[in-house]
Amino acid sequence: MANVFIIGGAGNIGYRLSSLLAKKGHTARPLYRKDDQEPSLRQIGAEPVKGDLTKLDTGSLASLMAGSEIVVFSAGAGGKGGEEMTNAIDGEGLKTAVAAASQAGITRFLLVSAFPEAARGKGLPASFENYMRVKKMADVALAESELDWVILRPGTLTDEKGSGLVRAGLAIPYGDISRDDVAMTLLEIIEQPDVSRIIIELTGGSVPVREAIQRMAAR
Repeated sequence: MANVFIIGGAGNIGYRLSSLLAKKGHTARPLYRKDDQEPSLRQIGAEPVKGDLTKLDTGSLASLMAGSEIVVFSAGAGGKGGEEMTNAIDGEGLKTAVAAASQAGITRFLLVSAFPEAARGKGLPASFENYMRVKKMADVALAESELDWVILRPGTLTDEKGSGLVRAGLAIPYGDISRDDVAMTLLEIIEQPDVSRIIIELTGGSVPVREAIQRMAAR
């Protein structure tokens, strides 16, 4: 059973992943910021850890991670707070987390990133270009580290009930994916350690999640 530290643990994907991990007997340690987020995390069987990513330095975050075996980074500014928050969370926050994992002796690191074509052609503000730039640089920072990393790039996220069926590959056509199915995919990557040092693009599809991730392990 794995002990998983989830940065962005109170977010849409992190919360779902925490629930799935607990149901499978793993230890989910979601990082949360607001006091009112703790009860619901405990209710699903998680062991929440309080901390604000934007206020933690490498050593402080490493101390919170201590005892975990895997880090999942699913935090994101979500367009709130403008470029400053995107830079702080999606950019510098990821770099701090990578350094903290190394300091804590944790080698396995999963990052929820962004599909390269995300929302292109939809008339979004110029800040979106900054978002995509920061996401790409975060990918680079992790890929250049010595960690045992996996970068997951889901398509447009939806709140539809997960089907358990996806399309995963090194490069696939753009599409939608439910947050449920992203969480299921993260669980499978956690449970399949042979999936390593690879970037996976992910959308809804026709292949069961477990089979789709097994195929990635064979690459």
